[in-house]
Amino acid sequence: MSIVMKEKYEKEIAPALKDALNLRNVMQVPRLEKIVLNIGLGEAMDNPKAMEAATQDLMTITGQRPIVTLARTSIANFKLREGRAIGAKVTLRGAKMWAFLDRLINVALPRTRDFRGISANSFDGRGNYTLGLREQLIFPEIVFDKIDKVRGMEITIVTTAETDDQARQMLQMMGMPFKQEG
Repeated sequence: MSIVMKEKYEKEIAPALKDALNLRNVMQVPRLEKIVLNIGLGEAMDNPKAMEAATQDLMTITGQRPIVTLARTSIANFKLREGRAIGAKVTLRGAKMWAFLDRLINVALPRTRDFRGISANSFDGRGNYTLGLREQLIFPEIVFDKIDKVRGMEITIVTTAETDDQARQMLQMMGMPFKQEG
């Protein structure tokens, strides 16, 4: 597993961030907490094999077994019952998180069709960033011939940053390819 990204963060990015944000204590420097990958599967109600395929894709991408998310409430308009499987998610921490982030930034995102960068406006106000992907094929681990359907996913990067600007600065220093506004 590549720990290059973590070493780069600890040796270069964290000290630079401390100076850039005028922080006194090294413990105030924003850092990554976890990365959550989520696939919502509305079609799982009609097609039970969709859930298996989605969990297999997540397992291939992350190297970790996903958990199946269940509906919390019933919604009649969507023909949704409480307790029904409607998605799958994986939470990455530690070495797997750093290896995944490295692959996402340096391998997967540049493989996106017509890639011009990702939106810098997808922060939630508390320093967490959510990135929506239209297809799982941008990950080199996924073999095109073995997938049943192209599925999108959400990747949420949870940080300890207090503001969106701090998180944006940290992710930019890590190499996250944000679009240039204007």
